[in-house]
Amino acid sequence: MSDTLPDPVFHWFLPTGGDDHAVGAGTHGGIIGAQDTTPLPRSATHRAPTLDYLTQIARAADQLGYTGVLTPTGVHCEDAWLTTAALIAETRRLKFLVAFRPGLITPVLAAQMAATFQRLSAGRLLLNVVIGSSAAEQRGYGDPLDHDARYERAGEFLDVVRAAWTGARVDHHGAHYDIEGGLLREPPPTIPTVYLGGSSPAAVQLAAQHADVYLTWGEPVEQVAEKVEKVRAAAGRPIRFGIRLHVITRATADQAWADAERLIAGVDDETIRQRQESLRSLDSVGQRRMLDLHGGDRDRLVVAPNLWAGIGLVRGGAGTALVGSHAEVAARIDEYRAVGIEEFILSGYPHLEEAYTFAEGVLR
Repeated sequence: MSDTLPDPVFHWFLPTGGDDHAVGAGTHGGIIGAQDTTPLPRSATHRAPTLDYLTQIARAADQLGYTGVLTPTGVHCEDAWLTTAALIAETRRLKFLVAFRPGLITPVLAAQMAATFQRLSAGRLLLNVVIGSSAAEQRGYGDPLDHDARYERAGEFLDVVRAAWTGARVDHHGAHYDIEGGLLREPPPTIPTVYLGGSSPAAVQLAAQHADVYLTWGEPVEQVAEKVEKVRAAAGRPIRFGIRLHVITRATADQAWADAERLIAGVDDETIRQRQESLRSLDSVGQRRMLDLHGGDRDRLVVAPNLWAGIGLVRGGAGTALVGSHAEVAARIDEYRAVGIEEFILSGYPHLEEAYTFAEGVLR
């Protein structure tokens, strides 16, 4: 990798919805759209997200030198706060990038939880603020707000959280929260880094105001560069940038592409059609950008050099992977670094094995 740019930060992913050898209808699934009524089927090789298995992945990430692990949020997975808290004592230096949703928890309580986590973990909490891409899923949690209103509330939420972290009494009377005498027993020893993503104008504005790190899904380098410049201009202050990608990296490019094809070999056209329809129903601009890269077409999956969108045929959220030899994947990472990306949140199927493969093939 290039040594003329700031050192990159690499995180891994904790599959709290379960893990697989191949991508299928139930991969990173659950109820994602208004037409979904039941959880989707799991593959025959599905690994349940038991504490033992998640501990294996967390320990591996810790030992292999990843800075942290992202833990998702939603109906498809276990609760991120509880899961990561259970892993504090099983790791030594690994940080936990905990995804959570404003509106499903009050801001002073969230500030208290973060402060407790920081003390118990010796400062190993990172916060991924997720606004929610599915109005149907949000309603299932009791949240009636629409897309832009959720972002507006998140801004107010983070104002209160940051005020509470100072240790001062919080009196706040806003459109979404009415707080009198909010107070933490003790502020956190260190303030957690706040990660925010999103491609809509509302998301860019929220990130400009509150993000320490702005996150994007794995779009081609040119599109990522446009996002970076847009958010940087809106922020008018120092802000870091990160990207969420899968990786399939092997000793040779032929091996990597063969494994990529095997990953989706069991997915039929009807499953793809159903998943694409469901994902299109979401109100996430970023999700639509992911879907537009390939349009559900198996013949359009290579969307940029070494950037493959096969996972996005059925998986919501991050749908692209860097595929190639170790040297090719390292070169593509350098291209993202050149346009401002400093943090890389990576994953692969299965997550335990691929954590080793990337670390041993690319990082070393």
